[in-house]
Amino acid sequence: MKAAVYYENGGPEVLKYEDVPDPQCHPKGVIIAVEAIAIEGGDVLSRFGGQLVTKPHVVGYQAAGTIIEVGPEVEHLKVGQKVATLMNYGSHAALRAVAARNCWVIPDGYDVKMAAAIPVTFGTADDCLFEFGRLKKGETVLIQAGASGVGVAAIQLAKRAGAGLILATASSDERLEKLKRLGLDHGINYTRSDVAKEVRRLTDNKGADVVVDSVGGSTLQGSINSLAYRGRVSLVGNAGREPMVVDVGSLMGGNRSVSGVFLGAEIGTDRVHDNVQRLINDAAKGELEVVIDRVFPLSEAAAAHAYIESRAAVGRVVMVP
Repeated sequence: MKAAVYYENGGPEVLKYEDVPDPQCHPKGVIIAVEAIAIEGGDVLSRFGGQLVTKPHVVGYQAAGTIIEVGPEVEHLKVGQKVATLMNYGSHAALRAVAARNCWVIPDGYDVKMAAAIPVTFGTADDCLFEFGRLKKGETVLIQAGASGVGVAAIQLAKRAGAGLILATASSDERLEKLKRLGLDHGINYTRSDVAKEVRRLTDNKGADVVVDSVGGSTLQGSINSLAYRGRVSLVGNAGREPMVVDVGSLMGGNRSVSGVFLGAEIGTDRVHDNVQRLINDAAKGELEVVIDRVFPLSEAAAAHAYIESRAAVGRVVMVP
């Protein structure tokens, strides 16, 4: 099969388009013919500095396609079904072996490219807002990196849940403007404004009740400084690739909290599995929108990764074999 592989960590240029052996089906797994690959921020970070589990390594969390082989111990899936999948690696390829537990059935007629982008982004955003952020109706939400996949999902989910005020950050006014139709109330251009000061101004000095922070690094302190009394930060990434050094004392005066969120830690639970299927079903019904910025061929994986790192995208970047 064809795959985007690399032999060493580094920039997008380490990705090569090569022939590699076809994957083997596990008794408790399936093989899918990949039709769409949604590139995650974690894929970019893994390529840059993550462990090479295989050599050459095929990176990638999310892919969707049609089941072409089913392991003998799998009873709930069958050949010919279209599924979205999630694993630690292996998405950047024409074929994928994946545990049956990490598959979600795509409703008939729903776009496979859209479905491919849902498990990590919407599943993570949902956990950040509700499982760990404990968002209540009427509360104020700040979403760092609002134009990211998780950000786009979080804006919609917060709006649907009745958040009182939805704020988000991005690197340009143009990107922020594109988020307003999804439910954004006020955008903050972090290249021009102090985020915490803007949050205070927009909330009459109250602050945000919940912050979804997929950036980490030096941004985390700004997220903490943006919190209201008893506010909660859901920290879900380190896109800045820098140390997260914060003043822990800044949490105590306002009884604030920071929770680390990693969807993968509970991906095998019924809670997360059922929640992701619910989100896919909701999107298929038109209740949630998956925003795809650009589609690249898998053969141009290096260009796709470079485009993500340019921070120009709004929503997800997808590849097709």
